[in-house]
Amino acid sequence: MIPPSAESPCFPGYDGHMPAGRPTSKKAPDFGRRLSRLRKERGWTQPQLADLLGVSVKSINYYEREATNPTSKTIERISEVFGVTPAELMNGIRPSAPKRKSGPPSRLEQIFIQVSALPRSKQKLVADMLEGLLEKAS
Repeated sequence: MIPPSAESPCFPGYDGHMPAGRPTSKKAPDFGRRLSRLRKERGWTQPQLADLLGVSVKSINYYEREATNPTSKTIERISEVFGVTPAELMNGIRPSAPKRKSGPPSRLEQIFIQVSALPRSKQKLVADMLEGLLEKAS
């Protein structure tokens, strides 16, 4: 029981430490659960993904919790950002990947992962710089 001094005078029993918002009453659609899983696998927050896609955080929240039939343009853009096929994003079907040696990602793969987490404007800057270096090297 909460001590009387900690209770709200207007609402007995309420101590002001309730979670914000209303808990969801319905299960997220399959698309939303896959999107959320992909985002979390990469360690991205909703604001980071929103920045990568050029949409609002509210849109990401909608895609993850409510969207049952996203547009083909949305599916294509999200697929590009995650580097997955639209089929994987929509149906959870993963193409069979060639066997890869086990171990940590290469240094170049680690750099690409870091770059993919940057805002789009910074990604463009890095890509332009790399293209310039590759042109000089050829």
